[in-house]
Amino acid sequence: MKFGLYSSIANPPRGEDLPRCVDEVIEEAQLAEQAGFDSCFFGEHHQDKDGFLPSPLIVCTAVAASTTKLRVGTSVILLPLHHPVRLAEDVVTLDIISKGRITLGVGLGYQDVDFKAFGVNMADRVELFEEKIDILRECWSGETFSFDGKHHQIENLRVTPDPVQQPHPPIWIGASARVSARRAANIGDAIVTTPSTTLDNTSRLINEYKVAAEAAGKTPTPIIMRDAWVANSRKEAEEVYGPEVLAAYRYYWKNGLREFQSVKNESELTLGQIAKDRLIMGEPEECLDEFQRWGEATGAESCLLRLRHAHSGGPSHGQIMKTIDLIGDRIIPYMD
Repeated sequence: MKFGLYSSIANPPRGEDLPRCVDEVIEEAQLAEQAGFDSCFFGEHHQDKDGFLPSPLIVCTAVAASTTKLRVGTSVILLPLHHPVRLAEDVVTLDIISKGRITLGVGLGYQDVDFKAFGVNMADRVELFEEKIDILRECWSGETFSFDGKHHQIENLRVTPDPVQQPHPPIWIGASARVSARRAANIGDAIVTTPSTTLDNTSRLINEYKVAAEAAGKTPTPIIMRDAWVANSRKEAEEVYGPEVLAAYRYYWKNGLREFQSVKNESELTLGQIAKDRLIMGEPEECLDEFQRWGEATGAESCLLRLRHAHSGGPSHGQIMKTIDLIGDRIIPYMD
């Protein structure tokens, strides 16, 4: 199982120091490349009170220019908000700049505020999503095409230049429900599972995906995201990472994220109640066992680690760099 970084770039409470955050994330990506990580991914949100950086492809370009081997990608771009031809051209441009290192991760979106800014009806997001996937593939086909859909009409278009990666950059689809897992199998190149759910839920989701992919005659490519922290001791991990991940989970609970809909009161969100089979956190040997267990249970090709949390502002850059080093020294070389 390969390892990647997922970085949420924000700086609560007002996003007042985002230039520093971007510099830190680029430095973290450079160290991750040296430590043996395979990739680095960024997400998208809009008008967020915590100053969430809204344009992940631009950040990907900065990271690609600062590294040589690390794959860069989005996890996820909110596809219903983007014109597919413009997005196809942007991704091709980055594919050329990075010499074939871009992965396009896409998702439906779940926050109404993201859609309001662009005048997009959130109720149309599934139809929009599926049409845009079809158009992206047509744009990268190297052929002239026309498209007559409910939301998009395109006539006799040939998108140039062609991507470096053939037949096109991978399209990974974020999924947190069974129907979205089947959608990822049918129209995507990989599934990316949510980092906030348990091992049992992740395994069930990936099994649903695998069955659908095999029925469609495709090779399943499961990708997992995890909230994880490797430290010198369990106590240190809980002290450094615990408050950050709990702040993020409280934000998701307040915003109705599926994974926390069963939580009745905010007081239930404690490390003691949510850590088991959800967080990978502790000393290197403990975390190595957990990463191997997750890999065996899910068959994941890659694990994206969410070390930096958007809605807490931490952990600090220095602490993240230390953990990246530990993962490179004590985890990655020992994965089966």
